[in-house]
Amino acid sequence: MKTHAKPGRIRAALLEWLGKPFGLTDTEAWGAIAGRDAGSGVPVNAQTMLTLSAVWACARLISETIATLPLSMYERGASGKRIASQHPLHFIIHDQPNTETTAAVFWEAVVAAMLLRGNGRAEKLMVANRLVGLMFLDPRRLGIGRGINGKREYRYTEADGSQRIIPPERIWTIPGFTLDGVEGVSVIAYGARVFGSALAADEAASKTFSKGLMPTTYWKFPKILQQNQREEAREAIAQIAGATNAGKPAILEADMDVGTVGINPNDAQMLESRGFSVEEVCRWFRVPPFMVGHAEKSTSWGTGIEQQMIGFLTFTLGPWLRRIEQAISKDLLTPADRIRYYPKFAVEGLLRADSTGRAAFYSAMVNNGILTRDEVRELEDREPMGGNAAVLTVQTAMAPLDSLGKVSADQQARAALRAFLGVETPLED
Repeated sequence: MKTHAKPGRIRAALLEWLGKPFGLTDTEAWGAIAGRDAGSGVPVNAQTMLTLSAVWACARLISETIATLPLSMYERGASGKRIASQHPLHFIIHDQPNTETTAAVFWEAVVAAMLLRGNGRAEKLMVANRLVGLMFLDPRRLGIGRGINGKREYRYTEADGSQRIIPPERIWTIPGFTLDGVEGVSVIAYGARVFGSALAADEAASKTFSKGLMPTTYWKFPKILQQNQREEAREAIAQIAGATNAGKPAILEADMDVGTVGINPNDAQMLESRGFSVEEVCRWFRVPPFMVGHAEKSTSWGTGIEQQMIGFLTFTLGPWLRRIEQAISKDLLTPADRIRYYPKFAVEGLLRADSTGRAAFYSAMVNNGILTRDEVRELEDREPMGGNAAVLTVQTAMAPLDSLGKVSADQQARAALRAFLGVETPLED
């Protein structure tokens, strides 16, 4: 007697073979694999989401911007803070995390995984007990489950199809927005309805354009047609139907009548619906619509480019940068190194306005003794001059009231020297 496996057991076996993400229910795991039912009849997963121009633009904007920001190791010292380019981790996070990719490409993939799937994961490349590199783990090929001993197990499928087990201590995880403090939540899971509606609107628009911007058309005959007559009628109609055949003349015979079923694009407010979808997608990624090319409404983040960039940095990029910095300190630095070293993104490049704005900023910093002229030259990628250019200076026009009219010791010495030499005009320095 043959026995048939129950669908639940087959599904469980398939999920186990694929590597069901730890902490997800069967329903959630199936949603990650085959797409989620968003109530609009369109499956939503990472691949279908990226077909939306707004999702693509938001994910690319955030990931590329963070990936191109300089990420360096800094050292705390008695004389202040400086870049610790000699630290082994500096080269890994700033230049090249592994032999196959650059730091910009690596961080771009990590941030994109955090944005879309909730977590960015990489494998620590170790030599003995020393970290020598980081390798990004594609979430589509990473299975997370429980081994025979009950401990968490990471199974990774290589590009050639082979699988290997990665020890948990060599997995580096950067969670995105989280609800339990451990695992980041997937925007696919919580935004499925919004993204599904946007996908459905795009699909409806494509079908409408393929039909020449017209709803479904019916052809009414006064009597029942024979089978061969139906085929001939369909062939004749097909020759004038669709956007590519628009404008061709149609001949109505034998009391034939033409009508439409459904609503036209204007009644459906297709353009308005698609515009609203862009704004909804941007809201999920916390990106102002104008930054992804949706300029129907003005931004409330200020009128200047610098003000808009400050708002984008503060409210959108800031939380992601902080997550990455703290994850590096927590997982990639030893307890002894954390006291002396720390990672930090250099965001000054995002705030560089036009030449007039930069000149005003540099003047204020130099005149108040915050930056030297050589430091300003370094920010502008110019060679330092040394000498007085490396000295902090301040403007002395603003002086305390009780010092007005007083002569400094240097001025007194110069006056005495002029009197001794019998010189009436001031000596040049």
